[in-house]
Amino acid sequence: MRLGLIGLGRIGAFHAQTLADLPAVDSLVVTDAVPATTKEVAERVGAEPVDSVAELLSAGVDGVLVAAATDTHLELVLAGVDAGLPVFCEKPLARAVGDAAAVVRRVQESGVPVQVGYPRRFDPAFLAARAAVEGGELGGLHTVRSTTLDPAPPPAAYLAGSGGIFRDCAVHDFDAVRWVTGREVVEVYATGSDRGDPLYADIGDVHTAAAILTLDDGTLGVVSNSRGNPRGYDVRLELHGTADSAAAGLDDGLPLRSLEPGVTFPAGPPHGFFMDRLATAFRAELAAFADLVAGTRPSPCTAADALEVAYIAEAAALSLREHRPVRVEELRP
Repeated sequence: MRLGLIGLGRIGAFHAQTLADLPAVDSLVVTDAVPATTKEVAERVGAEPVDSVAELLSAGVDGVLVAAATDTHLELVLAGVDAGLPVFCEKPLARAVGDAAAVVRRVQESGVPVQVGYPRRFDPAFLAARAAVEGGELGGLHTVRSTTLDPAPPPAAYLAGSGGIFRDCAVHDFDAVRWVTGREVVEVYATGSDRGDPLYADIGDVHTAAAILTLDDGTLGVVSNSRGNPRGYDVRLELHGTADSAAAGLDDGLPLRSLEPGVTFPAGPPHGFFMDRLATAFRAELAAFADLVAGTRPSPCTAADALEVAYIAEAAALSLREHRPVRVEELRP
């Protein structure tokens, strides 16, 4: 199998190594807007460098992965689809939810499979959580808590163009809640704090956020996010039902310090960043894309799934601005 990878920044370079190590991938073609980056990554992972997206799409690839800047996702996904190539795209499909909806329509009309990058769907504990819900082990769910706490804020330039904490960070929690429960979010009530940092106030974002999600069967979701958690990268999911409770993310790398006398859990060291916390998930995610390209499985996270998550994020951002609950239906065309 011959795959093409567009964008070799932090996540793209990480994916390049993962793809190079996959048994199903015979050859890898890479490109980046910075030629020196293309050259460096290609030499490091043994890939074939090309100078442009057009050259990559015409290089005989069987599928293409988009890991370039967010503003390029719409154009690059559609270029791959128009070429008849299965596409993997890092979230989001597009910066604006209306553009994402247009991409979904084009993808559905084309019949070309698209997979969007939500790696928690491939984390072993999150998979077990979904299986526990589907198998009825927890009884009827009444509360789901999902957490993403980053160890440190991204660069100011990234924050200024990210669309805000709900669109670039909490979307992973929104997708996890929707996917694990198998339910749709119908209402969002969100709040946040800039912690007195003028950077966040100036760009209309917050440092720390919380959102209450009401699902279509009455289950409540509690989503917690922060730009700064000095102890480490914290990703967890709690499920509370009428028969049992369970959690994903309670391993020895959990970045929480217990104050109970004599308790040694977690043993540490804490997870430092998403690349170590979700390393297994990222490998499984790209292996799933290889299966998608080979035609042996459907997309495990479709463009339509990503659009639903985008609507939830838009509802959260609107709720934060207007200090009120927002029905997701308000955001649909």
